[in-house]
Amino acid sequence: MLKRKISRFIEHFYEVNKGALLLTGARQIGKTYSIRKFAEKHYRSFIEINFVENPEAVEIFSTAGSSSDILLRLSALTDKPLIKGETLIFFDEVQLCPEIVTAIKFLVDDGRYRYILSGSLLGVELNDLRSVPVGYMDIKEMYPLDLEEFMWAVGVNEDVIAALKTAWERKQPVDDFVHRRMMDVFRLYLIVGGLPDAVNAYKETNNLQDVMEKQREIIRLYRKDISQYDRERQLRIKEVFDLIPSELNAKNKRFIIRSLGEKARIEKYEDEFLWLKDAGVAIPVYNIEEPKSPLKLACTRNLFKLFSNDVGLLACQYSDGIQLRILKGDDAINYGSVYENVVAQELLAHGFDELYYYNSKKMGEVDFVVELSGEVLPVEVKSGKDYIRHRALNNILDCREYDIPQAVVLCNGNYSVNDKVAYAPIYMVMFIRKEKALDVKFSLDLSGL
Repeated sequence: MLKRKISRFIEHFYEVNKGALLLTGARQIGKTYSIRKFAEKHYRSFIEINFVENPEAVEIFSTAGSSSDILLRLSALTDKPLIKGETLIFFDEVQLCPEIVTAIKFLVDDGRYRYILSGSLLGVELNDLRSVPVGYMDIKEMYPLDLEEFMWAVGVNEDVIAALKTAWERKQPVDDFVHRRMMDVFRLYLIVGGLPDAVNAYKETNNLQDVMEKQREIIRLYRKDISQYDRERQLRIKEVFDLIPSELNAKNKRFIIRSLGEKARIEKYEDEFLWLKDAGVAIPVYNIEEPKSPLKLACTRNLFKLFSNDVGLLACQYSDGIQLRILKGDDAINYGSVYENVVAQELLAHGFDELYYYNSKKMGEVDFVVELSGEVLPVEVKSGKDYIRHRALNNILDCREYDIPQAVVLCNGNYSVNDKVAYAPIYMVMFIRKEKALDVKFSLDLSGL
């Protein structure tokens, strides 16, 4: 059984909210499994309706006229009891029955049972739903296992993880033995990734061939999803999807539109990039013109890098044999793409909804730039031994106009600090997290008017 952070989120949501929850995200990331485990622990009765496995249910529920109709038809469709206050009803693959999303408002108002929804390609399909019941349903994006969850899965003691976090917070080196072992875990994560089927295959057999077969199945499933769209568009989406590994392996890792053809233009392919992002299978990282807050205002949408949603899938798409070479730490491999892919995944999973990098002819390029504690934080990713050389990072730190107080270089070395630059082990990316929004209360005093 895999321990997931989403479980704590779901439990807290149903403790403090009366509405429904919709889990979105790519296929095969563990949405259904997490919901079932939550229901098993907290409800006497659990009813699951999957609109892919039970296409008859689509017609049954899409023609229901009220919440009473839905519940009546539901009771006829299942042999599970409907127990007031103790039943969780799970609608899965709801993109095939958008009427259920619309009807959630009335089901929540009815109040007898609790509801949770999920589906794949919801980022793509959600805009087509007739009405999203604001105030009655919250939406939560789910991702593959992040690095910390992977550590839990492979048996890293939580006391060790706590010690790593303390070292990060105190800006201190990690014990050398622990550091070497954590680098071994990180290299394993580069190969296995965070998709539950691949992680479970590793846990059960320790056989990387079994892991890669699971990853190939998932890649085939993603390509099958793409093939559901009209012929012209599906071909363009597949072109972009298939180019992700080779474009990341290029010198600057930026996605070059010309790779799709001499006459290719960003305007023609914009919807295809958006489809892959919304389907949860690709992570765009956009260029900013200046490392100034707010970063969103400096973003240039036509310059970007495109990462895979899972580093294990990316490694699987590279040539055979790379997995063993990664485990051995082969210096002949360019690790830049897989290292940066992990960082993109972690930042996205840790609350940074849109990711950025900085590149200018004058200053150079910095791999990632985030906003943390109200300040701009440049993050450079170094996979080689010579990680103290970072011209672009020095340039922007020396620029008085930008007034950047500190930067992080994620590398293979142990923790150290030199002036404004912290050199942190690459696995410490799991501690770069967006702060939770604080409640801001303000009472307007009109008593003198």
